[in-house]
Amino acid sequence: KSMDGLNDSSISEFVLLGLSTSWGTKIFLLLTFFLLYLGIILGNLFIVFLVIADSHLQSPMYFLLANLSFNDVWVSSTTIPKMISDLANEYRVISFQGCMTQICFIHIMGGVEMVLLIAMAFDRYTAICKPLHYLNIMSPKRCVAFVITGWITGVIHAMSQFAFVINLPFCGPNKIDSFYCDFPRIIKLACTDGAKFEFIVGANSGFMSMGTFFLLILSYIFILVTVWKRSSGDLSKAFVTLSAHVTVVVLFFTPCMFLYVWPFPTSSVDKYLFIADFAITPALNPVIYTLRNKDIKIAIQRLSKCGHHDRFC
Repeated sequence: KSMDGLNDSSISEFVLLGLSTSWGTKIFLLLTFFLLYLGIILGNLFIVFLVIADSHLQSPMYFLLANLSFNDVWVSSTTIPKMISDLANEYRVISFQGCMTQICFIHIMGGVEMVLLIAMAFDRYTAICKPLHYLNIMSPKRCVAFVITGWITGVIHAMSQFAFVINLPFCGPNKIDSFYCDFPRIIKLACTDGAKFEFIVGANSGFMSMGTFFLLILSYIFILVTVWKRSSGDLSKAFVTLSAHVTVVVLFFTPCMFLYVWPFPTSSVDKYLFIADFAITPALNPVIYTLRNKDIKIAIQRLSKCGHHDRFC
């Protein structure tokens, strides 16, 4: 039968083997992910709200931060809700369309995330290395352009791989050893030699992950060198700020490179690694970018004062 004209495959659903089998671990994971997800939604939407509501936060850096936070909500929403419901259910299954939709969104959001991280690194680089030209370079127009570029990149990135995978024949095995659908896992299940498709995905996702990772690390090195030259050797402040950013970047890109850059892994390690991308990075971003940030702390104080005395607003 034809799957809504998608392809003539006999598989209409995939079984997700998920994370764990023992009941105790399941309960623990369920609670952990539920709390993480709640934190991600509340933390990130709070940042979006703060940046929109507080006129003092109308700078390029916070505009990009609000976009990153908004995107993080979507990144985690592609997988975590399904994961939570799968932990609660014995029968963990995802429809063919559901699986393809999930893959699409993961890669669109992943693409947006990468472009936004580059934009934010560029923003910091400009602010620190070219302070006099900062507002000129990071004009509102350019900030919006960064975000639009992110979405276009994400869509092209997802669709360019998707075009190949949607036509793969699936006729036999339908068990995915993971908690979500992704290209490498799906290609493994196709009834055809997947080598060239693996190469396409590796070249596309792998190249994108590696390229972004090195760009970001490079920009951080530039910033450190600049600060080091200016402050005659005192790097402590810049190091503290950047170490947080580098942590997020390493956490986000290690799983990506592990999964896409190496020849497709068969180990079950990578499914655990990806928890960092969907659950830990989105939860850390608000913490890292805000708790160490003077402006945001002041904005929160201003917001709490607003509640008491309206004259502050």
